[in-house]
Amino acid sequence: MNATPDVQLPAVSVIMPVLNEERHLRAAVSAILEQEYDGEMEVVVALGPSTDRTDEIAAELVAETAGNRAKVQTVPNPTGRTPAALNAAIKASSHPIVVRVDGHGILSQGYIATAVRLLEETGAQNVGGIMHAEGENDWEHAVAAAMTSKIGVGNAAFHTGGAAQQAETVYLGVFRRAALEQQGGYNEEFIRAQDWELNFRIREAGGLIWFSPELKVQYRPRPSVKALAKQYKDYGRWRHVVARYHEGSINLRYLAPPTAVCAIAAGVVVGALVTPWGFVVPAGYLAAITAGSLPAGKGLPLKARLQIPVALATMHMSWGWGFLTSPRALAKKVIASRRPAVLSEA
Repeated sequence: MNATPDVQLPAVSVIMPVLNEERHLRAAVSAILEQEYDGEMEVVVALGPSTDRTDEIAAELVAETAGNRAKVQTVPNPTGRTPAALNAAIKASSHPIVVRVDGHGILSQGYIATAVRLLEETGAQNVGGIMHAEGENDWEHAVAAAMTSKIGVGNAAFHTGGAAQQAETVYLGVFRRAALEQQGGYNEEFIRAQDWELNFRIREAGGLIWFSPELKVQYRPRPSVKALAKQYKDYGRWRHVVARYHEGSINLRYLAPPTAVCAIAAGVVVGALVTPWGFVVPAGYLAAITAGSLPAGKGLPLKARLQIPVALATMHMSWGWGFLTSPRALAKKVIASRRPAVLSEA
């Protein structure tokens, strides 16, 4: 969407929290700067305490864009926590539309222009779309296939797609600054699931959150089994916090991984101590994810297809274990920090 001579597009601030993102940071920022958007734009990168070349690359980007229409600037985030980085970047930015992007996310062409149009058309306070996982090697291709399949993530629209509609939350998001400032930004106690919590407050205040498949962000999967396991353990851990924070937010999709963990563990114990028939449960699970990996891996190299069941099992088991072991004390701490939704004075 390009501006016509009589249309003034709103200025946009793109905020990006980064930590150890040397592999993808330059590509992520380049995808922002290459957006075909005729409104004013700025990019604010919040730098966590990285141990790789992230800070060096960020400094290069600041220097390279110093004379450009869209400039890159950085702000420190000494805690390394995502919500603190987002709040710091919001504070350092100034424009009425705020686009959240991660350091390993690549915006599709037209993303910002389309999001601005959707904000106008729907009246939403936040719009977002599809987390489009794409890999760069066989393992990452396998993870991407798992993350975009229903056997991997259920019917989550921002993973698998779907019709444009009102949503509880969306991936990343393009916000009206007024909504962010009204709600006081992100709750920094939510190390994970901070998007859901903020969108919950926006919805409580009467705001609309809108999902559209027109919006797509290319996402790079975790590069190893260990990294994927940690990611999904954290997802499960914090989803249980959300369930305790907001009763009634849980559904069968979220209960499937912890149920599978319990069933498989019970099957192994029964199989080892009572009867070999107990092993039917873990065997059935392995058969199911193997069968489910076949359509998910269509078109991929053989080595990638063979790794899809490993990715699926890692995601399911780690998410389920994280959910089951999520400490009640963590939820109590987060609930104590609860920010009530701020209603408009109008």
